[in-house]
Amino acid sequence: MDHIDTLIIGAGVVGLSVAAKLSQHREVFVVEQGKHFGEHTSSRNSEVIHAGIYYPTDSAKARHCVAGKALLYQHCKDYGVPVKMLGKVITAQNDAEIQTLEKLILQAELNGVDDLYWLSQAELQQKAPQITAKEGLFSPSTGIIDSHQLMLSLIGQLEQNQGHFVANTQFISATPVQQGFLVTLNCEGQTFTLSCTHLINAGGLFAQHNAAKIEGLNSAKIPPIHYCRGQYFSYQGAHPFKHLIYPVPEQHGLGIHATIDLAGQLRFGPDTQFIDTIDYATDSSALDKFYQAIQRYWPQVEKSKLQIDYAGIRPKLQTTSAQDFIIENQSRHGITGLINLYGIESPGLTASLSIAQSVQAQLDAE
Repeated sequence: MDHIDTLIIGAGVVGLSVAAKLSQHREVFVVEQGKHFGEHTSSRNSEVIHAGIYYPTDSAKARHCVAGKALLYQHCKDYGVPVKMLGKVITAQNDAEIQTLEKLILQAELNGVDDLYWLSQAELQQKAPQITAKEGLFSPSTGIIDSHQLMLSLIGQLEQNQGHFVANTQFISATPVQQGFLVTLNCEGQTFTLSCTHLINAGGLFAQHNAAKIEGLNSAKIPPIHYCRGQYFSYQGAHPFKHLIYPVPEQHGLGIHATIDLAGQLRFGPDTQFIDTIDYATDSSALDKFYQAIQRYWPQVEKSKLQIDYAGIRPKLQTTSAQDFIIENQSRHGITGLINLYGIESPGLTASLSIAQSVQAQLDAE
């Protein structure tokens, strides 16, 4: 029977970040049930590098977003991953939203984000032409990234370190043994077993499903999963924006905001809808809702130029309030060598390299 040091389940951006980091000093295999890496949340998002503004003080999201942002910009420089630090404007339409902006700038400072600043009306018009807002904040360290090229660069690191990425391979079960785990996998219809010392569950939308297949893991320790679908509309035509444009945040996300990809394509989204199963179907009837939300801050938007584009799904752990990343090790579940990653939604892309450092530190501390 083959033995490896570390098996990682899931080849999204977080699983691949962990793999690239651990492979510097360990033998690492990454298995992915899909045909390709990053088929789900990692490739169906806004591709924004977040500054770390919104998240509660000392939360895992705040810590890993701020640290991960710096690591990610440096990684892009080192490995030639396309990225642009465009900056973003956060807009307020009324006095209540201005109060929200005041709270955001304080929260940003508590999180270690010290580059946020108020825009004068002249600056607001210059950075957000055609945008209607009473006040605005500017976040200069917010950016956009090519997430596909990022994941390719991580696979390149993994393979350079003699690690392996294996697609079309489903995780069936894991049983703790004296020196780690016996793991059963199914690769294109062929079932086989290997042993590993460390097991990292980075399954994203499937993390809870994977966890339920690990023998000896108390089901009460597995948080619920709620699928939150968000749709995006692209804008077919010229636009005046050079920065990202955001309304104030909402309960389950950052509102229907305007992002620009590296090719200059303007998109709006995401909305939020809880669904029962993983389903990326889009609903063009959401056009009216999008148009009304966008029109609040960009009155000149032309409805006819909004076209349904794609949908993504976020792995929510609850439906009623804010949630944090869960990076669960032996101290939480009692199984040596196992780390479960739950609820890695936004800002998971930004945080990925910092999460990888945390996983390495937790394994080293065992």
